[in-house]
Amino acid sequence: MYPQTHVYFAETVLGKQGDIVTLGSILPDMLIGRDFNHYEAHSKGIEIYNFAGKESTMLDFGKAVATHGFDPKGLDYYGDEKYLDYEKGYCFEKARPFIARTVDACNIPAEMGWWKAHNIIEMGVETIISSTDYYSERIKTALYNRCLISEIDEMLKELWEKNSLNFVRRVERFAGFVEIEKATAESLAKKYHLQMQFRHKVEIDVKKVARLIDDAAEKVILDLKEFFNITAAMVKNNIESLAH
Repeated sequence: MYPQTHVYFAETVLGKQGDIVTLGSILPDMLIGRDFNHYEAHSKGIEIYNFAGKESTMLDFGKAVATHGFDPKGLDYYGDEKYLDYEKGYCFEKARPFIARTVDACNIPAEMGWWKAHNIIEMGVETIISSTDYYSERIKTALYNRCLISEIDEMLKELWEKNSLNFVRRVERFAGFVEIEKATAESLAKKYHLQMQFRHKVEIDVKKVARLIDDAAEKVILDLKEFFNITAAMVKNNIESLAH
């Protein structure tokens, strides 16, 4: 899922909000890079939760991180990997009708179609979430909280002493790649263009992608709340089990 959706979800699961929750909820996506690939970055939740729990002031950060990834099972697990009796996660299942149009709009090989179509679904979800509250404002506030970012940077350096992780730099880079203003189909398509240029060296048709994102939002609107309710309950249980 995309950042504003992760903030919304973490707040729903934890029943609280604040910069520490916001940054924790999006941390796994900021970790992706030289030190960790996508799967590794989304599998550090238990490790971070246990380490952050040593400081009472950072416990909510650890819990927020745990709402996001694959281990423990967070939002992206149920969105990407496995949800109920679906073959894969919710977003992949919803993406099936969008594969061919995504291949065309994104100028990619067919074998990349399902993965990128699931991104289209995620962006459709992001537009819905962004329209319901001031999640973009929460993200901007958190990304400019230099004191907290420095504190997290020090914590991660202590946790992973052998890594050259520069969290402050990662935050700056992340802010340039994602939509931190109110998310619309058009604004997300433009950001996706930058991401696809950087990661795959391809030029996408921004207008076609924007239409796909709008269609994706319509596709999920009827059962999205149910997905979040079911998933939030499971993730809350997963986090509570970490404390025992």
